Amino acid sequence: MIHSGKVAVIGCGAVGSSIAFALMQNPYVHELVLLDYKQEKAEGEALDILHGVPFARPTDVYAGKYEDLKDAEVIVISAGVGPKPGQTRFDQMKIHLSILQSILDQLNQVEPEGCILLVSNPVDILTAKTLKVTGLPKNRVFGSGTLLDSARFKTILASHLHANIDDIHGYILGEHGESAFPAWSLTNVGGIPVQALLKASGVENLEKEEKQILSEVVSSGYDIVKKKGMTCYGIAMSVNHIVESVLTDSKAILPISVLQEEEGIEGVALSLPTVVGKGGAEKVLPVSLSATEKEELLASAKKLREVLTSLDIVF
Repeated sequence: MIHSGKVAVIGCGAVGSSIAFALMQNPYVHELVLLDYKQEKAEGEALDILHGVPFARPTDVYAGKYEDLKDAEVIVISAGVGPKPGQTRFDQMKIHLSILQSILDQLNQVEPEGCILLVSNPVDILTAKTLKVTGLPKNRVFGSGTLLDSARFKTILASHLHANIDDIHGYILGEHGESAFPAWSLTNVGGIPVQALLKASGVENLEKEEKQILSEVVSSGYDIVKKKGMTCYGIAMSVNHIVESVLTDSKAILPISVLQEEEGIEGVALSLPTVVGKGGAEKVLPVSLSATEKEELLASAKKLREVLTSLDIVF
């Protein structure tokens, strides 16, 4: 794996430019390349972000071409069309697959040496597509997955429990979409199981409270889209965290979308706790889920597998 401190962002819309802005402020990013099918858009965003460098850390920010990406340590793909109110991630799938194919055709000619991080939705499907088209090892191709969902989960839990968000540890797992689920059995606050804390806080109907929290997590993204047209800052911070984990070899455990091999979920890309370091998505960790959560994971994998099969993306 290459270690250059160079990161590229393909797609300079609201999401891509927000990601680039976050990355510019990351002290471990030394070179930032922006690409967009509208060259002037990439140039404008790069110049605007470059003017913020004097207030951050020295970073070379510029609009580049695909040949500039060969030695990039991480290539972030955020190209796509913006979601519309009421539109699901899968509604965007066909056009995003077409855009992705065009990008991968050009990347394959360059033969990049680093990792590819998918952000565009449906991120699990696009991650699998990228693996199939590039033929790269699975550790070098992964998606942002449910990292942002998990951040929303922790934020909402902190509000319900009046707790410090730094003390909350928990994941939303599976598909980044409608079949995602919270791993309640793994969730804790300062090492104390969250379900015990909910009961101690006076919650009489634990199942009802859990459903309410999940509803808030699922609806939060759609609510943002409804109110402002897109989500961009939360995902930008999520991507920045993933990229930094690669650049610094931090071995952070993150719920990102990775091609799975475990029986029952094999052949699909979905999110489980994964060690992220200089080797990319280095290892998917074994997790002890409850019987219900195992069923939810299998259901999520089945849903994704059906879509992949229909697209002839089979591993």
